[in-house]
Amino acid sequence: MEEKRNFANIASTTGVAEQNLHHFMSNSPWSARAVIQQVQAEIAATPGLERGGVLVLDESANAKTGEKSAGSGRQYNGRLEKVDMSQVGTFLAYTNGSVWMWVDGELYLPEDWFTAEKAELREKLGIPAELKFKTKIELGWEMIQRAHANGLPFEAICCDDFYGKSSDFRAEMRAAGFVYMADVPHNTRVYLKRPVIGVPEVKPGRRGPKPSRSRVLSPDRPLKVSEVAHQEDTNWRRVRVRSTERGELNDEFAARRIWTIHENEPVQEWLVIRRESNGRCTYSLSNASPNTHLKRLAWLKCQRYFVERANQDAKTELGWDELEAQKYLAWMHHLALTILALWFITQTKIEWAEQYARDPSLLQQFEVEVLPALSTANVRALLRAAMPLPQLTPDEARALVTKHLVNRARSRKSRMKGRHRGP
Repeated sequence: MEEKRNFANIASTTGVAEQNLHHFMSNSPWSARAVIQQVQAEIAATPGLERGGVLVLDESANAKTGEKSAGSGRQYNGRLEKVDMSQVGTFLAYTNGSVWMWVDGELYLPEDWFTAEKAELREKLGIPAELKFKTKIELGWEMIQRAHANGLPFEAICCDDFYGKSSDFRAEMRAAGFVYMADVPHNTRVYLKRPVIGVPEVKPGRRGPKPSRSRVLSPDRPLKVSEVAHQEDTNWRRVRVRSTERGELNDEFAARRIWTIHENEPVQEWLVIRRESNGRCTYSLSNASPNTHLKRLAWLKCQRYFVERANQDAKTELGWDELEAQKYLAWMHHLALTILALWFITQTKIEWAEQYARDPSLLQQFEVEVLPALSTANVRALLRAAMPLPQLTPDEARALVTKHLVNRARSRKSRMKGRHRGP
């Protein structure tokens, strides 16, 4: 199926009873978390994925028409670039070479969902009573910790500026020994020299209370990262990050050792700046070792691209954003099956590359450096041939038409009742 992948259409297309499908997704007690944990374990056990992996933290929103779906409310929807009625998920993606996929996710429940006014709705939608409000950053950190505990191998963590601007989040990753490349907003302030922090001394003759709060005592003022990009001593270099099907990723990069402040303590980090061909600059902070080469820093900074590929596969190819169920359990089950499908596609790509080696002469024949890899759409085309969908018998077709007619009659009856009640 390529569109309208909701429960009713999936049931009619596959010949499964719609009621059974609804129960399987919305009420059946199978563990979504166990499925996700098994996928992570299988990734860890796959030859060739033992090293080089990167975790990418991101969020994604689906538009909703009302507040009756778990977690829905007026929230920022990046896809629409505005605040609208949406359901937001926080996702953890894994990338390693030509592999990219979701490996975990959490439904974000806004704080107002835990008020007494929504207690009845929480129970109706099956939101576990033990759940407490957690920020998206807290949810993301829990997913990273789970992936590490499950043995999923990764060398670094990447995230966008929503997560990266949190000094607490970066501090947690540093304390855990994880290398990060965290995007930050253009107005993030940093120091080019180590700031001296302390409580100011009381000047002779000064009246008033004695200072008790720490502050920066050194004279050097902080600079916005966008200002650092224009400093004369910021050295730019063009770095060829990787070959792509559309050409080369070959932008200008600069990296400087800078200082930030966390809990009144100076912290030294890398500031990595990328300047794209259109002149747009993006900024990241990293705790990579001081002797890390610019090429490595540039490579890490460009890994967030693959979470967009994972999002696109999940939504466009697998129908993630076509879910119409309201219950919390349905969201988690849908996530587990989406991750399972993405892992199946990834395994198919890996096995295809192993069994059908590319003829090196094709690179010269097509005058390219990279041959296209198997896509999710390609895998779907292969599945259509290997596992064709069942054809309805005449009796099944008549039953399906009858069911649609009954549903339409019930829908009309419901609308007419609403009109009779009036405003």
